Amino acid sequence: MGWRARLHAKIESRLVQRFIIVVIILNGVVLGLETEPRAVALFGGVLETLDRICLGIFVVEIGLAMVAGGLRFFRDPWRVFDFIVVGIALIPAAGAFSVLRSLRVLRVLRLVSAAPQMRSIVRALLSAIPGLSSICLLLMLVFYVAAVVATNLFATSFPEWFGTIGASMYTLFQVMTLESWSMGIVRPVLEVYPYAWLFFIPFIMTMTFTMLNLFIAVIVNAIQTQSESVQEEQIVKIEEITHQSESCLHTDIAGLRGEIRELKELLGRRDPG
Repeated sequence: MGWRARLHAKIESRLVQRFIIVVIILNGVVLGLETEPRAVALFGGVLETLDRICLGIFVVEIGLAMVAGGLRFFRDPWRVFDFIVVGIALIPAAGAFSVLRSLRVLRVLRLVSAAPQMRSIVRALLSAIPGLSSICLLLMLVFYVAAVVATNLFATSFPEWFGTIGASMYTLFQVMTLESWSMGIVRPVLEVYPYAWLFFIPFIMTMTFTMLNLFIAVIVNAIQTQSESVQEEQIVKIEEITHQSESCLHTDIAGLRGEIRELKELLGRRDPG
């Protein structure tokens, strides 16, 4: 094993990764306290020092990972993510870059790449994007049709809510989220259009209880598939280790039998009678 492999193994070891997770959590707490004027007034210097120490640890860890991995470092999307997050924190937060100071909190997102369980969830969400995109297209199509119908039906009496396609889509989005949909929107409309419930009830049943649940179903299915794939990978690794152990065991047994055979032959030559 070369020195790069040994360095990579040390960086990826459980002890080092747990230490990095603790530093990430500490850095997140520090960044949160820096938004409190009272905490800054009492411990401003300490918080700034802790923030710089955490950043220094991140820089050292990323630097060692780059040395250990070489060009392979940039083939790992999680490492590239860490590199970008830490790189943003190193940009001077002054002048035109002052807005980047608020982006320091992105360092807390390193917790995603440092925790294997979170990485599995992110992989599952990314794998669910094709299915979610299809649902989003269907959702937008139904939304557009409903907005056109609502504009034609209710624009005259409620121009603020349904005067344009954009206003109707925003109002229907509020109805879909069930945020003050009854007393705030639907009941006032029913006072003018008594049969408006024939539009709103099917809309809520379709969009809220059907379409949104499809999002949950796709995400849950993706997480389950990701979990099954991880379990299959673990089973394959266990089988490979078991096979290697059995091969080594068979080799050792064969060697032991050979040694016993040689020992018997040696004893037989020494004691011919």
